[in-house]
Amino acid sequence: MPQEPVSHPMSAVIQSPGPLPECLPLAVGDPGRVLLFGGGRRLGLGEFLAEARALAATLPEARHVAHLAEDRHRFLLGFCAAALRGQAALLPPSGAPGAVAEILRRHGDGGAYRLDASSPLPSGAPGPAPDMPQVVAGALAAIGYTSGSTGQPQAHAKTWAAFAAGTAQNLAALRDLWGDAQPWIVATVPPQHMYGMEMSVLLPLLGGAAVHAGRPLLPADVARALEEAGGARLLVTTPAHLRALLQSGVALPPLAGIVSATAPLPRELAAAAEARFGAEVREVFGSTETCVIARRRPARETAWTPLPGVRLAPQPGGTLVHAPHLPAPVALADLVEIEAGGCFQLRGRQADLLEIGGKRASLGDITRRLLAGPGVEDGVIVQLEPERAGGVGRIAALAGAPGLAAADIVAALRATVDPVFLPRRIRLLPRLPRNATGKLRRDELLALLADAPAP
Repeated sequence: MPQEPVSHPMSAVIQSPGPLPECLPLAVGDPGRVLLFGGGRRLGLGEFLAEARALAATLPEARHVAHLAEDRHRFLLGFCAAALRGQAALLPPSGAPGAVAEILRRHGDGGAYRLDASSPLPSGAPGPAPDMPQVVAGALAAIGYTSGSTGQPQAHAKTWAAFAAGTAQNLAALRDLWGDAQPWIVATVPPQHMYGMEMSVLLPLLGGAAVHAGRPLLPADVARALEEAGGARLLVTTPAHLRALLQSGVALPPLAGIVSATAPLPRELAAAAEARFGAEVREVFGSTETCVIARRRPARETAWTPLPGVRLAPQPGGTLVHAPHLPAPVALADLVEIEAGGCFQLRGRQADLLEIGGKRASLGDITRRLLAGPGVEDGVIVQLEPERAGGVGRIAALAGAPGLAAADIVAALRATVDPVFLPRRIRLLPRLPRNATGKLRRDELLALLADAPAP
């Protein structure tokens, strides 16, 4: 993987008066506003910053720190404490020891260490709320990593200015869900993922939201966390988690809205969630490379509306993204079709397009049809590697479909899918190997399909 083209200032935090570089606040709002809630406790911004200063005093000297804690309190505390020391956050794509060790090795030349669930927290009552610390706008804030779902995880650097501009755009995309109230966020996604970082770390710090201190996953835990919210409840989740909530039958308290990302949200799933939970489901589109760049209401819309200042330019094999929070245009592998007025349709990725026997289809569309089949709770369509040079890879499927046989799945697909694109191998599983954000790694899918039988 290439090295990050970033500079490393001695400190990103400004504490003293006098002529300064362009600076931004580490957090916004009144010190008394609620930043964290959960477990019967509400933590104000001023009290939290005092905790962060206490932790910062105990941290070692280094340029980078890998943040591994998944509960929001520990993550936010470590993130802000490291920022107070001018240290950039490393956001590993997974907590696997090998993946973390590789990231620490890559950044070890300037010093790197890790903060995780076992790291000590400050003890004792915090002191009086200090003045709001400032960070240098152009300083490195974090290095995020792609999920590796289509290959090796790639690193992408983010400055404080980029985070602040992106947060302003996210507020523009979502603020009408909660109006003038303070949003109280419950997130099922990890803060290390860029979507989780934007919605459950930066919105609380730079957008004035409160966030649940934990990371609830089971439907009953999500419901309890939402009950603890003291204002407009916003559920930040993924299609996989949203599907699990619907299948569980759990009742949720009144919501201001539901936000989804990390994978395409089927219209049927979004509509069912809106009907069950009585709140709009808003989908956001982005990537580790770009952060969030567009929004839509999938229960009613297929087209995406770009966020303010975002412009997409189709190019061979993908799309070039121009945005105020990006220092330079970013190329994505996603194919788009621009509509009149600037909205766009996603048309998959070049790697997802299939051409067999002179006919064309896409993996994403066939997966959507698989998921729409009766009794299918989860699933994905993949194209296997060709068995010989110049050959065409066969179509295969993994599905979670209790009580169904592989032949049942093929029969359902046959009604809407051309026979040349029907899966030639099917593996039925109790659950698919989705990661913390609901994504599937291609290498793991291929391993599961290596000896899968024909339907």
